Amino acid sequence: MSARRHEQEDPDRYFTITGGRRDASLDLVALVVAEIGPLPGMSSEQVRILRLCRDAPVAVVELSAHLALPVSVVRILLRDMLADGRITVRHPVSAPEPEQLPDLETLKQVLVGLHQL
Repeated sequence: MSARRHEQEDPDRYFTITGGRRDASLDLVALVVAEIGPLPGMSSEQVRILRLCRDAPVAVVELSAHLALPVSVVRILLRDMLADGRITVRHPVSAPEPEQLPDLETLKQVLVGLHQL
């Protein structure tokens, strides 16, 4: 999807979808999982999100691409759905700090012991 597509969109549509709210912080690679199916009265964008996330987790940035909406708009929709319990968000886990990793020498000894079995 090109930036040009978003430039051609009517900004009033985004305002309507978000209710005029600003970007809600949510990691681009956070995975979204649907907890319920679509319900009457939900917006078409929310219904599409639930359908996309029904069978497997989908990243926030992927949802933006599928919906052809800016990430900032999708983040706001997801925050609303999260607050209502309609989705679960799995945030990425950072790599452990070097001091939290196992000792390299111990790992080598374990590997040698496994090879000797």
